[in-house]
Amino acid sequence: MAKEVADGTLGADYARADRAEIESRVREAEDAAKDEVWGGYRFVVLADHQEPDGLKTIDLGAGHASGGAETLCGRIITALKSQALLNESVGASYIDRKWPPALAASGAWPLSSLRQSFLNGALTRLLDPDTILRTKIVEFVGRGDFGLASGPRPDGSYDRVWYDEIMPPEEVSFEAGVFLLTKAKAPFLKAETKTEPVPKPGPEPSPVAKPGLEPVQPPELEPAPPPAAPMKTLRLVGTMPPEVWNRFGTKVVPKLRSGGDLRAEVDLSLTLEARLARDLEAELRQLLNDLGLSDKLRIE
Repeated sequence: MAKEVADGTLGADYARADRAEIESRVREAEDAAKDEVWGGYRFVVLADHQEPDGLKTIDLGAGHASGGAETLCGRIITALKSQALLNESVGASYIDRKWPPALAASGAWPLSSLRQSFLNGALTRLLDPDTILRTKIVEFVGRGDFGLASGPRPDGSYDRVWYDEIMPPEEVSFEAGVFLLTKAKAPFLKAETKTEPVPKPGPEPSPVAKPGLEPVQPPELEPAPPPAAPMKTLRLVGTMPPEVWNRFGTKVVPKLRSGGDLRAEVDLSLTLEARLARDLEAELRQLLNDLGLSDKLRIE
């Protein structure tokens, strides 16, 4: 009936008191509906590898629509912040404390892995991970807290290293070939990327002609093509325990990149409960998508 009154369908066939009663009942119905929705959202469930079942449950308590500016999302964000599960920023000291032990020797943390750690709960969650990390990394590099490297070479150096200098934000790319460097490694790796300029050759002295004799120009000989180097294919075949996978990726794989036609095939399998397998499969698909491998690797 409120719609008919507002549209003018009823014309003047109602009293003012009736309209006031209708509007009051509509407001009461809307408030009751809002309270019902708010009361239905009481628990927040997050992925947490430290919990026995991999899930952390937060009880928000009985909620109700207070009529203020707070929203359901705002209520959840406030609860996460109160338990130190969500932050608006991150400091260099926090990342340094949480640096993975497996990457301590290399001093290089792939930005794709760093970003994923802020998404899957391994590190504190951020409101906008991409924007916050891109801004903070530029700040860290300019202040000398960390370095940034891209283009890994077979010898362990990089094509480009930024450290203790102003860096454009577009250099921060969350890809496997871009790394955050520790303060201890960055200056040494930056020094390795510097190359001395090659001096330009000076003009060759012209031959001095003897009186009465014409200078004889030696015949130009085409250099013989160098003999083709013999080629040999090396293969690494066998099984490898999980505890050395990270060291294998940082120690062995860079050596293999020095050759051509390098290929790697993956065949990983594990057994776990069906209820956990669904969550892990969804997380794996997200990881493959972040790494750009969703069209190259399949989950069976």
